[in-house]
Amino acid sequence: MKNFLVCVALMVMLCACQQAGNTGKDVNHAADSLATINVKYATGFTVRDSASVRLVDVGEKDHFALVRNEDDRVPEGYVKVKVPIQRTICMTALQLSNFTILEAHDVVKGITGTKNLFNEDILARVKDGRMVKIGMEGEFDTELVMAANPDVIFISPSKRGGYDAIKETGITLVPHLGYKELDPLGQAEWIKFIGMFIGKEKEANELFAGIEQRYNDLKAKVADVAQRPTVTSGEMHYGNWHAVGGKNYLAQIFRDAGADYVINDDETSGEDLEFEKMYALSANADYWRILNSYPDEFSYDALKASEPRNEMLKAFKEHKVIYCNMKKTPYYEISPVKPDVLLKDFVAIFHPELVEKDYQPTFYHLLK
Repeated sequence: MKNFLVCVALMVMLCACQQAGNTGKDVNHAADSLATINVKYATGFTVRDSASVRLVDVGEKDHFALVRNEDDRVPEGYVKVKVPIQRTICMTALQLSNFTILEAHDVVKGITGTKNLFNEDILARVKDGRMVKIGMEGEFDTELVMAANPDVIFISPSKRGGYDAIKETGITLVPHLGYKELDPLGQAEWIKFIGMFIGKEKEANELFAGIEQRYNDLKAKVADVAQRPTVTSGEMHYGNWHAVGGKNYLAQIFRDAGADYVINDDETSGEDLEFEKMYALSANADYWRILNSYPDEFSYDALKASEPRNEMLKAFKEHKVIYCNMKKTPYYEISPVKPDVLLKDFVAIFHPELVEKDYQPTFYHLLK
């Protein structure tokens, strides 16, 4: 009997040790998922940790308290969001890019549409109903929104809106201000923002660290180039040339790639200009960057047909148009989280000697 009791006691102790070990593993896993978030480049959100509550300020007006337990108390003025969220809706391709790089499509239950989307996994989810199309801004199908049953909806204040009907559902709307970032790395850093909501802080930190290092390493490599070509951007649409401003993130990528943008001293992120004004700036630019959704093979003939005066630009005459077709390339779908790849595409054009000879561009190439 005595030996039996000893055996029972040993078994109880062993079970207790195993449970303690398992508990420790759970605690460590939780600690990993709550990895510290340091914001280095993004200006649209800030993060503060307080006990079990993570306080996230988005812009000046929106404040969210991310909690692990429903009964956690949050400061006044903060909207409580239990994380990790399980279901959400994305309103823009930029937002969706964050979920794609974090391999978190399972969390996305709704999107506005599939125009210019190439990701096979997303298209398959839309086809079989795991991801619904809720319609475009101002014309949301609230029944589909409710059917998606999102914990939160990520919105973009830059869009036309139409969020009033959604607000009435009581679903928490979370602004995603990545589109406002003027630094390419600042825009990519919104990976961390999404990571906090879906419990992938550690993965987001690691992914961004890789992007940051690759970007800054190449930027440093280009910094001392002897010759910096000039580059212009955009084209005529409906009587105006929408020009990327000197403060735009793309203008920053041009500079980081070793080129001088023709509107370098402009303080805006973009504006519409008449052809004559843009011609005065762009006539002698060495390169001309164009992004559009041309239905067929884009060419210099097509560029001239769209605006005969285009042939007057030096970059047109010398066939130095840098081109990306959104109908054939997942530009907005993935480029926001690949500024390092965008940078390399431009470096390969401006300073080809600084990249490997067999480099294949992802987004931009010289138009033949």
